[in-house]
Amino acid sequence: MKFRWSVAPAHPLLAGQLARECGISALFAQCLLNRGLSAPASIAPFLAPRLRGLSDPFLLPAMDAAVQRLNEARELGERVTIFGDYDVDGVTSTVLLLEVLRTLGWRVDAYIPDRFDEGYGLSLEAVENCLKLYPTRLLLAVDCGSTSVQSIARLRERGVDVIVLDHHQVSEPPPAALALVNPRLLPPEHSLEVSRGVIQEGAGPGFRDLCSAGLAFKLAHAVLKRGRETGIPGAESFDLRVCLDLVALGTIADLVPLSGENRVLVAAGLERLNQTKRLGLQALKAVARCPDCLGTVEVGFQLAPRLNAAGRMETARDALNLLTATEPGAAAVLAQKLDSQNRERQTLERSIVAEALAAVRARFNPAEDFVIVEGQDGWHVGVVGIVASRVLQHYHRPTIIVGGDGACYRGSGRSIQGFDLASALRECGDLLMRHGGHAMAAGLSLDPQNLGQFRAKLNAIARRSLKAEDLRRSVRLDGEVGLNEMTLPAVCELERMKPFGQGNPNVHFWTGRLTHQKPLQRMGAEKQHVKMWVTDGAATLEAVWWGAGSEPLPGDRFELAFAPQINEYNGRKTVQLKVLDWRPCTS
Repeated sequence: MKFRWSVAPAHPLLAGQLARECGISALFAQCLLNRGLSAPASIAPFLAPRLRGLSDPFLLPAMDAAVQRLNEARELGERVTIFGDYDVDGVTSTVLLLEVLRTLGWRVDAYIPDRFDEGYGLSLEAVENCLKLYPTRLLLAVDCGSTSVQSIARLRERGVDVIVLDHHQVSEPPPAALALVNPRLLPPEHSLEVSRGVIQEGAGPGFRDLCSAGLAFKLAHAVLKRGRETGIPGAESFDLRVCLDLVALGTIADLVPLSGENRVLVAAGLERLNQTKRLGLQALKAVARCPDCLGTVEVGFQLAPRLNAAGRMETARDALNLLTATEPGAAAVLAQKLDSQNRERQTLERSIVAEALAAVRARFNPAEDFVIVEGQDGWHVGVVGIVASRVLQHYHRPTIIVGGDGACYRGSGRSIQGFDLASALRECGDLLMRHGGHAMAAGLSLDPQNLGQFRAKLNAIARRSLKAEDLRRSVRLDGEVGLNEMTLPAVCELERMKPFGQGNPNVHFWTGRLTHQKPLQRMGAEKQHVKMWVTDGAATLEAVWWGAGSEPLPGDRFELAFAPQINEYNGRKTVQLKVLDWRPCTS
């Protein structure tokens, strides 16, 4: 057994009532209850997310001030510079705002910092380089800036107004931006908001988990809404839905919860992405060999890594140029380049992961090391975030990996449920040069000499907030089922909960008293996968354990944790179980 099985409590009476009211199966109703959906009024928009359900963008903090200053720049003919980030969320946000503002008459440029020479966000060096290239009196910082107190103060001294459009945690005190549009500034109890005298219920929670791509869409919506009121040419006819492919890309890649407005934007964005007219995305889908119909998995594992590879290995400008390409030949060349960089990134990543795991094994004390912190000279700063994710998968502990050369290490951290990484880094601020991020992922830089002290302090913080059981990987299960319940109509009904992702996990079940109906079969070039035919006496289904490798295999009687899925082969659809874990029968 690799996981701690966490089974959601069954509510048969409530599930039955909900099933009758909504015209759905009791099993489906139980899965909806497990996701906090207990009223038909909330279930209907969840199962059929619609763009018309999006809230007024002016409910976001400082949105009115941001739009007012942008309109002033347009009227005065001022150039606006968008200062983006080098990951997928930052690049897609930048491209979206470039397209919308340029189409509506703004003079606008875009600057993406260099990860290696300038570091993350509004660093003093990056800001200086940006202003040399694009002199401006209005800088729009996207996917960064919420902790850039010093840089924004310096910009104000130079007569540059700054609008921050970001979703990361805000420093205390916050930067003195002209407008700080960040959903984290919404109060926790935010459920009623007033916009121009109209009360909107539940608007705040829908905003809270927006990433920067979603916020860019909201800013564009606000600009269009105000533009239609004031008569900006082109605002009335502009269709903002053409940008939803970018929003889906950024939102899925940034691993934010697919609930609230994110669910609406991703559902609509995937439809647009599957029909995109964007030449760069067409070329990228081709080199990534994507299926005709993309879902969150294909975006997260085929498109996003290739777009991220540009900023990890060289410059994210290539990703920006791909998404704005207007010639098929240029798009194809850029897509091939990103594909090649992604293969290079994978090779480098495997090497550093092996070194990092060896370093952890040499010092690891499970009773003391609640957080893993490792760093070495020469570790490529473009891949340390992915390395942190791989090490976390191995040990299931918050992990920070740093690298670089000379007097400064830069790196990234990934966390687990129950440990707010960004908050912990703030407590360690005296040992860090820079830091920022959110609960589950963050970035930092520090003097290599402080690495050991930083590791000790961070672990002391973690031991206060984490329990030993938190450090054992768990698998969340929606309930116990019999194999005869896993029919094709039942699994098709469960798929109505797509898109799955953070905040709306895939449906997982467990079933017991299983035996093998026929011998197991090894598959794959290295025989690393296992196919089984399992039966509980009432039904028999095919189960596939991807990446089983040398793990112990189920014996005579066992229980199985699985994700039901539909397998299509030669035009025939059948139910297949994706094995998550197994354990011997307990009864």
